[in-house]
Amino acid sequence: MLELGTLIAGPFCGRLLADHGADVIKIEDPDRPDPLRDWGQAERDGHRFFWTVHARNKRCVTLDLRVDRGRELFLDLVATTDVVVESFRPGTLEKWGLGYDVLSERNPGLVLARVSGYGQTGPHSGRPGYASVAEAVAGMRHLNGFPGEPPPRAALSLGDSIAGMFAAQGVLTALYARDRTGTPGACGQVVDVALADACLALLESTIPDYSATGHVRGPGGTRLDGLAPSNLYRCADGRWLIIAANQDTVFARLCTAMGRPGLSTDPRFATHHARGRNQDEIDAIVGEWAARHDAGTVTALLEDAGVVVGPVNTVADVVADPQFQAREMLLPHYDEAIGADVLGPGLMPKLDRTPGTVRWAGPPRPGTHNGEVLTGLLGVSEETLADLSAAGVI
Repeated sequence: MLELGTLIAGPFCGRLLADHGADVIKIEDPDRPDPLRDWGQAERDGHRFFWTVHARNKRCVTLDLRVDRGRELFLDLVATTDVVVESFRPGTLEKWGLGYDVLSERNPGLVLARVSGYGQTGPHSGRPGYASVAEAVAGMRHLNGFPGEPPPRAALSLGDSIAGMFAAQGVLTALYARDRTGTPGACGQVVDVALADACLALLESTIPDYSATGHVRGPGGTRLDGLAPSNLYRCADGRWLIIAANQDTVFARLCTAMGRPGLSTDPRFATHHARGRNQDEIDAIVGEWAARHDAGTVTALLEDAGVVVGPVNTVADVVADPQFQAREMLLPHYDEAIGADVLGPGLMPKLDRTPGTVRWAGPPRPGTHNGEVLTGLLGVSEETLADLSAAGVI
């Protein structure tokens, strides 16, 4: 698989596939490497760690697609691969003479995944797009925060990651469809993923609710309107817990654990819809009970009772969590830039027969695998490699 483009969405697709064994060749411009190499909020010895995780398991090659020789080498690589993932603004590949018509002529079975802000079609397709804007225009951001206040963002690029996951799903679906035809050499296709579309796809019932009734869902703060009790509650020691007991049977168990079993048959709270109508009242009751106990006591009581409960963890809490440790969701990455292991997120999903692995962290230097890839796949000689490097093609 060949990965073109920068930053998060397209490269996240590449990472997901590389984690499960795909040979992903990350192609960067010789003069303009992926800015993600310098991203991340923390640093050590001048090095940041977004790249460490996002480029793991990838081979890094530099190639200038703006020049004829670079395009020729790229097309030679296209002939050897199953998938190309790109995350440029629509029209960029076509401007370079590398549209799908050209790529598929060289490799008719090629799957081309295209990730962009608004997709390859539509009146906004030519606009640049970032996750923050995609989340906003798709209606996701409007649902965040508290009524009457500016809608905040999560401190993550959710729209990018969601689009990357849809792109990986599209790639696998296209490969499966290609293989089912019985003629994999002639059945490639384009996977078109827009960040805005990806965010819109997560809006649950908000669109049919509006279509059928005119209801416009708004932000719910720490809860979802109509689902109760399912909220954030502060305990006596100052820690916040999520207690989710909106299902009738779970609510009955919560009432027993709080020492108030009669609440489960109180007409105000006996059913899902009744609790939704009296959400403030039941939240106040649960909140008052939680505030009389420390978080450990509340958690133990509710876990014993079979009620869904969990703490609001910081990343420090996450790293210390024995569940995530047991699930291998905290894996070491040997980062050559600092000469030490750093933890990164584990692999998803978990496969019992063909599990993925973290084979290496993001290579610290652009073009680390130029010789290995161009010589191994295309038979380029050492002398030619030197000439290509001197000419700025790689």
